[in-house]
Amino acid sequence: MPRWLRWTLALLLLALSAIALVAWLNVRGESALPSNEPAFVATPLQITQGAYLAKAGNCAACHTVRGGAAYAGGLGIATPFGTVYASNLTPDVNTGIGAWTASTFWRALHHGRSADGRLLYPAFPYASYTQVSRADSDALFAYLRSLPPVSQPNLPHNLAFPYNSQAALAVWRALFFKPATFEPEPAKPPEWNRGAYLVRGLGHCAACHAERNALGATRSASALAGGMIPMQHWYAPSLASPQEAGVADWDTQQVVDLLQTGVSARGNTMGPMAEVVYGSTQHLSRADLRAMAVFLQDVAPAQAEPPSRAPAKPDNTLFTSGKKLYTRHCADCHGEQGEGAPGAYPALAHNRAVALGTPANLIQVVLHGGYAPATAGNPRPYGMPPFRQTLEGAEIAAVLTYIRQAWGHAASTVTPLDVLQHQQ
Repeated sequence: MPRWLRWTLALLLLALSAIALVAWLNVRGESALPSNEPAFVATPLQITQGAYLAKAGNCAACHTVRGGAAYAGGLGIATPFGTVYASNLTPDVNTGIGAWTASTFWRALHHGRSADGRLLYPAFPYASYTQVSRADSDALFAYLRSLPPVSQPNLPHNLAFPYNSQAALAVWRALFFKPATFEPEPAKPPEWNRGAYLVRGLGHCAACHAERNALGATRSASALAGGMIPMQHWYAPSLASPQEAGVADWDTQQVVDLLQTGVSARGNTMGPMAEVVYGSTQHLSRADLRAMAVFLQDVAPAQAEPPSRAPAKPDNTLFTSGKKLYTRHCADCHGEQGEGAPGAYPALAHNRAVALGTPANLIQVVLHGGYAPATAGNPRPYGMPPFRQTLEGAEIAAVLTYIRQAWGHAASTVTPLDVLQHQQ
């Protein structure tokens, strides 16, 4: 046999083996769907529980277009690879999940596969939802089936090649996704395990609070070590680091307050986290919020890592300019010494959110305003107006440099280029 033919056969065998491996990795753990699954009959308790779980998962945030019918889909979710459109979850037979069974719904959550067998894109966070129990999946299905059906066809995703192909998605899943089941840790109390189930599963906290690689897969999801939220220019701080958003030294009630009202004695929420509190955590029971707090207080501290931006030597000219701008635009609310006003305006001095390795969140707040969520426990929150039309990019850079280097802070300088990047 000629050498070229032997090499050709060897390469063909290798390719077929790789294809077979990818195919197997995409179906591992899956069971065949029941051929004649009985009609799903939901109990009132399941529907009530499902409505609660839908809040825990914040499902409406992605599956509802502003001003549109609840859960009817159509919202575009921007990713580095294109736009993924959320699907219709109402029980319409033709465009929603009306023809689905409880088993196909469970397969979507647990395995990331649609009713017709298509692989789902991980913008739907099945990498977290895979830990949701079958009982909770059935309850969610019961609730969604109780909604008014809405005839609204799903929009095709707008993704660049090769990300728009099932083959590429299969390879991604083979590399980065493995179905899992939540396993309680016997050494931990039931409350801790309940919190872990909510944070790691329906809460899908790692979707924001974990770094992603170049292909969009989360790195060390269980570490909750922080990361930039793709396409949003917000940084979700580490929930393990005491220098970022770790709460190990907080009182448990302070964590509960933050999740329930958006504000607490130790901090408040803005940006994407404020949206989570508004649409999800404020609706959870005190017991579940306490369970989440207990778990978050026990997240292992992250190993010391070099800051993402090295602290720079203060630029005296920029610092002086920033101080004048701060006095003119910020001091009336936040105080001359950054002391803030308790219950109204957060202190900036000794505020760890001010000194994060990246100034991304501060830039977003100054450009677009900062607002805590309106909640039952804080129905009329104080907010900060946007300064995008008031200050030039260089002025925003100067005032933020001052805030990040005054009152004992030693964070990096903010440049006009940093501000420009967040205006895109």
